[in-house]
Amino acid sequence: MPRPLHALPKAHLHLHFTGSMRHATLIELAREQGLHLPDALEQDWPPRLRATDERGWFRFQRLYDIARSVLTRPDHVYRLLRETAEDEAAAGSRWLEIQVDPSGYAQRFGGLTATLELVLDAVERAARHAGIGIAVIVAANRTRHPLDANTLARLATQYAGRGVVGFGLSNDERRGAAREFERAFRIAKRGGLLATPHGGELMGPRSVAQCVDDLGADRVGHGVRAAEDEWLMGRLADRQICCEVCPTSNVGLGVAEDAADVPVRRLFDAGVPIALGSDDPLLFGTRLLRQYELARDVYGFSDPEVAELARQSVRSSAAPESLRKELLKGVDDWLAGSLQ
Repeated sequence: MPRPLHALPKAHLHLHFTGSMRHATLIELAREQGLHLPDALEQDWPPRLRATDERGWFRFQRLYDIARSVLTRPDHVYRLLRETAEDEAAAGSRWLEIQVDPSGYAQRFGGLTATLELVLDAVERAARHAGIGIAVIVAANRTRHPLDANTLARLATQYAGRGVVGFGLSNDERRGAAREFERAFRIAKRGGLLATPHGGELMGPRSVAQCVDDLGADRVGHGVRAAEDEWLMGRLADRQICCEVCPTSNVGLGVAEDAADVPVRRLFDAGVPIALGSDDPLLFGTRLLRQYELARDVYGFSDPEVAELARQSVRSSAAPESLRKELLKGVDDWLAGSLQ
């Protein structure tokens, strides 16, 4: 009998705020407010997406924006994060770094600072409720002006040590070169934050290299296209730069035709640290536990290798050192323990 994956302690490093919402919560909040949801977010859920062209990405972004529109009151934010924390705990996630772009909610929640403070308070309450650790990554939107990213980086550094642990860069990587956001990442890193930009999802290995060279990435969101370049994989392995790999998301957006085509095994065997993530469960239909099931059932990872994936997620996180040690011991115990 295989070891239960939900009992394996792990860290979740690639989850977006809006995309973490439960589907049932989206439906309930929309109905309460009389908001119409498209078929793709209701009876045809999860939506069939393919974002490898401009039209496909526009559709993905439109659905994301519609989902965001149901979160109109502070109690919605508290509910989303409470439920997300519960779902993380059920999957064995003991540390979560959740990404949020405060710009998406600033108008309804009193500005950038007020929005971030609301999220941080909700995170603190959710973490206590579920008994896990949660921190925030402030993410800029690469389709907006780099000056907006600079503003967000300054805001993020003001809360370093107070719940914010990293600075990211999300959205369509084809529409904003990494180097354009170099100043924002300099601000963030000078303020003690991890650099966690997206790259190597819709674009090839050069996108990953730019995240490393231009933005000083400590981790790369997705990064799967690095597997197309042996030299780059060696560089990531040598520097232990983690790729936050989200297999279900890669299939959902058309980056890979099938889960088996996502190069998790190739990256792992090359020594590239991997942190499995679910990206946006609201749009892709699966959460963190499913990614570990894929590692075992599709990529052929043995239990010692699955345990190593969990260790890599913990080591690549911003969790406090005491918690890291506790989680790593938990991974060893999971591997060594007898099964009930």
